[in-house]
Amino acid sequence: MKSIEFTSNEGGAILLVDQRLLPHEKKILIIKSNSELIAAIQSLAVRGAPALGVAGALGVGLIALRSEQNGWSQQQISQALVDLRSARPTAVNLAWGVDQVSPLISSGSKLVLEAAMAISQADGLANRAMSKLGAAYLLEKCGQKRLRILTHCNTGALATSQWGTALGVITELHQQGYIKEVFADETRPLLQGSRLTAWELSELGIEYRILPDGAAASALFAGLIDAVVIGADRIARNGDTANKIGSLGLAIAAQAANIPFLVIAPESTIDRSIADGSKIEIEFRADSEVTHFAGLPVAPVGAKSYNPAFDVTLSKFITAIITEKQLYHVSEGVEL
Repeated sequence: MKSIEFTSNEGGAILLVDQRLLPHEKKILIIKSNSELIAAIQSLAVRGAPALGVAGALGVGLIALRSEQNGWSQQQISQALVDLRSARPTAVNLAWGVDQVSPLISSGSKLVLEAAMAISQADGLANRAMSKLGAAYLLEKCGQKRLRILTHCNTGALATSQWGTALGVITELHQQGYIKEVFADETRPLLQGSRLTAWELSELGIEYRILPDGAAASALFAGLIDAVVIGADRIARNGDTANKIGSLGLAIAAQAANIPFLVIAPESTIDRSIADGSKIEIEFRADSEVTHFAGLPVAPVGAKSYNPAFDVTLSKFITAIITEKQLYHVSEGVEL
């Protein structure tokens, strides 16, 4: 499954699977403008670090195309790029995707779009490579047996251009016959685990159970889990990793239970310009995501929330980070 593509129809448009409607409805959004793409990103119609990288690159292609069609000034182009690049601050891949292709704008939209689609293709290949590395590592670490894997948030084809990162490792193990069961955290407050990961696991025919985020630590200590695998939205040079809120607690519990905790992410998610996780900007989201459910209030009127979209897991709690290129033992002080 491809979660994001470009079409020459509609005068040129980005096609997105609207992740807000899953698992009940699979709808394709037709994105025709930069403002529509930013709205889709900020409302989480498209999400997941690798998918945002592809969206950023394709978004530049859309900006280049519209500037040619409508005679935009250089100032209009520059402002559109700034707006897109900063649509979500924590996930480095969005800015990375924009930066990869924006220097090509002066050469024309055709070249920009070709470069953006090459990034999408490379993302799929990278996902396959890191999935094979991750699967091999887990079988070496846990033994050649059918594994019980815990994962958090969504890291499958929906979160990438295709295949997946952490969920890609699970898919690779499943295809080799080494998955017994997957435990998918529901992932409060927007339920990416129960809505998206469970849907992908069901489509793949993989046995799974959904558990409340608060039940994950007890499942680890009950001996129900062989390993934890998550994705990443930004990784600092020392291996500190920003990922969906709740990842930090999982890592601490996994280490205490002596269970491997792996981060699976592309090299493009590593931000070597920052030394550690204290430099990662954390996005905070609306109170209504916590105080309301499906539009209905579940808290007193006027209640405030603490609603960070991400947390930072220190490298000392991470068994290994696996990219398409290699495995990093960051808990041992190895820099990326």
